[in-house]
Formats: sequence, structure tokens, C-alpha cells
Amino acid sequence: MSISQHRTSLVQSGLVAALAILLFGVFSDCAAAQDRSLSWTGTWSVSPMRDDAGKEFSRQTLRQIVHTSIGGHMARIHISNLFGTKPLTVADVHLAQSSTDSSIIAATDRKVLFGGLFFDTVPPGTEAISDPVDFWVPRLANIAISIYLPNPTGFATYHHSGFQTNYIADGDVSGSISISPTKTTHSYYFLVNLDVQDQAARGSVVALGASITDGYNSSADANQRWPNDLAQRLLNSGINVGVLNQGISGNRLLAEGAGDSAETRFDRDVLSQAGVRWVIFSDDPINDLGSTAPPTGDQLIAGIRRLIAKAHQKQIKFACSTLTPYQGARYWTLAGEAAREQINTFVRSKTSGCDAVIDQDRATHDPLHPTQYLPIYDSGDHLHPNAAGLHAIADAVNLSLFSHTGAQGVTPAEFH
Repeated sequence: MSISQHRTSLVQSGLVAALAILLFGVFSDCAAAQDRSLSWTGTWSVSPMRDDAGKEFSRQTLRQIVHTSIGGHMARIHISNLFGTKPLTVADVHLAQSSTDSSIIAATDRKVLFGGLFFDTVPPGTEAISDPVDFWVPRLANIAISIYLPNPTGFATYHHSGFQTNYIADGDVSGSISISPTKTTHSYYFLVNLDVQDQAARGSVVALGASITDGYNSSADANQRWPNDLAQRLLNSGINVGVLNQGISGNRLLAEGAGDSAETRFDRDVLSQAGVRWVIFSDDPINDLGSTAPPTGDQLIAGIRRLIAKAHQKQIKFACSTLTPYQGARYWTLAGEAAREQINTFVRSKTSGCDAVIDQDRATHDPLHPTQYLPIYDSGDHLHPNAAGLHAIADAVNLSLFSHTGAQGVTPAEFH
């Protein structure tokens, strides 16, 4: 080969290489754009609440542990200042797989940005959603989310009954492998959602309810709420659906109690969840029946019908739950029992409008004393199930609800 031919060959090779690099960049950008265009699915959530105790933070780090349902290769978080009294500044936010106690697995640690910045200010009454984070989220795993709060926060938006040990430390220690907490709490503050991207995800189901859904009387750090048990069943069955717990202990269907009523918060806590395709409405009406001025069974049924209509307007399947027995609880009455049975009859009927029925009553009551829990499922207060009872509720969910065709053409009775 002559010198001139050799030079020509080098030029051609260089052009080919440059073209290859250019095409690789184009394809990489296209892949990244396609990745960003994937829909989001919720893997964990809690319902935001107003902290009547007026908890505030300043120059402190929160390291909060969340337990996922499905996994994904990208993540984002939601920070809520819904009930805040002043702008909330969050900074140096980190996402990592949890190790033990307050420690993280260092190799998994990623910084979380908001609009490309390491901090964000969230006005009162709003929430902030982070930028996507290139972070592998495992299924049924604990993820540590650390948030530094550099300024006085004002009254916190929180979720009271988290049943999970979370950590509060002085100063900015968000990036530390382990922290020395000055305090622990079983509540969640400001953090309300973790979403993932996964092409195989088929959407999310929202469990809307009160203390039974929230996991009241379940062991801390054990993830024994019935939505956790449902997530495990779905995983075992190869059904890739996120499970989002929107239970609030003390919540009611029709009136404000602990948190906004289920009707008031339905748009926010159900319809706005990432990837929502199904909702299971659970135990709220029990608290209505136990209130000082309880509504009638007809009024509660009308409220359930309104929720069903709202869900169907958004093409979301609505699964109704029968109400668990509660005779022996301090606020049980004959009138309340009659209303409970009326509601359960409505839920089981083919004219209810429910797309499926989760028969929590039949799954947990004592056949010899139907107005009471089976003793092996009673936590002791005759109102809340124990871990075995929560597991029985999860087992009462017919997974056919999550088929590709949903519940169309199937009567509610077939989901018992």
C-alpha cells in the first residue's frame, strides 16, 4: 500500500469511527429519551396528614425507610408540604438500599435532584416530585431515603402510623453510610411516594382505608400490613403490580376524622397515584359507625357508590371490601352492627357496581359468632386483626382482579 493510499485508509477509518460514535450517541440519546418516556408506577406510598402537634425541624437530617412492592431501574420520590405553614426547603437528598438500622449500602447511594438542583423549596399546600434517578429498586426491599432540612420547616406534613423505625439526626448527614440519630420515630415526615419505571409493570393498586389497612397493631419494622402481604402474593404469582397503602388510622368515609375523609382525599390519594389501575376500598366505614353521630347504612352506601363512580370515570377498577366484625370493641352497638350487615349485603350484591369483592368479613369472622373475630385473628381489642388476621385479609383478594382484562364480564360474587 502506498503512503497516499494508507493516508486515505486512515481518513476513511476515522470517518467510520466518527460516524459510529455519532450514531452511538444518537441511539443512546434515543434510548434515554425512550427510557424517560416510560410511565411511572408507584411502589410505595403513605397518605399525607396534618400534624396537629405542630412538629418542626431545622438543620436536621431525616433518614426514612420504605418497603417496596415492585422493582424498577429508575426511581423518583415525592415530597409533600400539603399541610405546611411555610415554604419547605429540602437539600442533599439521597436514595440508597438500606442495610441495618440507620445504615445504608454505600455502593448503592445516589443523590436526588429537583430540576437539576441539589435542593428545592416546596410552597405550602403543594408537593415536589424529584428528577428521575438512575437507581435499581429491588422488589420487596427496604430503601433508605435521606433528606436534609436546612431551614425551619414550619409545621410538618406527615403520616402518623408508619410502623417503621425512621431516624432523625443533627446536621447534614444525608450522605453518611451510618448516622447517629438523636431520635427515632415510627412516623413519616414529608416523604409520601416512591415511584419506579419498569417496562414489565402493569400498574398499581391503591389500598384505601383506615387502621386495618394502615397496619394498626402490626409489629414495627416487620411489614405485616395486609397490603404488604398482598404485594408478596402478587410477586409469588408473577404479577408485576405495585401496591400502595393509603390507609389512615382513624379515617372515615364521610367525615373528617384522622385525616381528610376518604371522599375528600380520593382524588389526591387514589386517582393521582402513579400508574393506578385498581383500588381496594377497605375499612373506613367502621370508624363512621363508631363515631358519636354515626351516619346510616344508606348514607354510607351512597358514599361508596360515589367513590365507585369517580373511579370508573377514570377507567379504574374498584374492588369493594366487606366490613370486618367488631363486636366487643368499645364503640360497637346493635345499630352499628345492623348498618355493617346492610353494607356487607350491598357489597356482595350483583347490583353494587363493585368490580370485585374482597370479603374481609367472611375471611376473619368466627362462624359460631359471626359478629366477632375468630379468636386466632383477634389482636385483643376486638376491632383490629392481628398479623394472622391481616394475612387472612390479603389471602381473601382474588388475584384474578389483576388479570390483563381486569374484572370485565365477571360478577363480584366470582371474586369471593
